[in-house]
Amino acid sequence: MIDHMGIKVADFDRAKAFYDAAFAPLGASLLYMVPAEYTGGVKVGGYGRERPIYWLHEDKPVPGHSQHVAFTANSRAEVDAFYEAAIAAGGRDNGPPGLRAHYHPNYYGAFVFDPDGNNIEAVCHAQEGRQG
Repeated sequence: MIDHMGIKVADFDRAKAFYDAAFAPLGASLLYMVPAEYTGGVKVGGYGRERPIYWLHEDKPVPGHSQHVAFTANSRAEVDAFYEAAIAAGGRDNGPPGLRAHYHPNYYGAFVFDPDGNNIEAVCHAQEGRQG
């Protein structure tokens, strides 16, 4: 249902380094930077697998208004790799990889706060040993 979405980041280059690392295990990368002449010089870039879906917009985030966004992983191993990469890139733990059976029996997710305090998650809904 979601076509694309965006978040504000205080320091685009810091956020880019974080998301480059965190999204690599999920097969996503920075696919597009909006030319500065269209943004008034503000850095705006979109991440995705095939097309930009998750946009970073350099601006001052509103204190106390962080976002929660969950990204689909194709396997539990991808969830694990996302978590490790995000933590290594400066993310803060908000729930290590594991089953969250209170959502459903195969909900396997990991949660990390990005440099701006947004709660990002990788989740796989497939049974263990199966691709999602």
